[in-house]
Amino acid sequence: MHNVLLVYKQLSFQFDEEGNLLPFEGQATHVLSYDEKPGIQAIATTSDDLLPTEEHGTIMRDYEYKRLGTVSLLAGIDLQTGEAIPMVSDTHNSKDYIAFLRKLDEKYPKGDKIRMVLDNLKVHSSAEVRDYLSTIPDRFEFIFTPKHASWLNLIESFFSKITKHLLRGIRVKTKDELVQRIYKYFDEINEIPVVYHWKWKLDDIDSNEEVVFETLLNNVVI
Repeated sequence: MHNVLLVYKQLSFQFDEEGNLLPFEGQATHVLSYDEKPGIQAIATTSDDLLPTEEHGTIMRDYEYKRLGTVSLLAGIDLQTGEAIPMVSDTHNSKDYIAFLRKLDEKYPKGDKIRMVLDNLKVHSSAEVRDYLSTIPDRFEFIFTPKHASWLNLIESFFSKITKHLLRGIRVKTKDELVQRIYKYFDEINEIPVVYHWKWKLDDIDSNEEVVFETLLNNVVI
């Protein structure tokens, strides 16, 4: 928990008083909050919804439905720019996670650091993942949240938002339609990205501790 808060403390120093990101000095470090949302159901109606009328002011829907399968959403939020980065997959395993890491590796300039805040899921430190990371040494740094502390990860607020605004009650005709609507949601929010800032308990973190934290990061092994 302490290390995660130190990451957020460091981020707070990278913005000026007006909330603008300051230029990187030396090697750039891109900080992302990452998580997965598995088991998103693609559900179809068995009959058309009834549109509101003067007598019934809400949409009426038959209680019967058809399951079309599930997808998993892998996503990261760039905590410096607010950009949300999605990847939708039929599965949720090490190969998917590696595919997302490859996507980040291609996105950011070579030589920059990519620092990720994420949970302790076994997939994130599997042998397959370790083998991939050994091919790009010093490219990624991982800050793991404690067990049962997913609320420390800023992307959880974003997942709550996407559930409320898009996924809750959604009906589609095909699973591919669900996938495309998820990607469209990300495209729309990235038109005006929102930078997430963590404020709770940051005043309890001494800025001098960042020197110790950087030393710890230099010894991170995954």
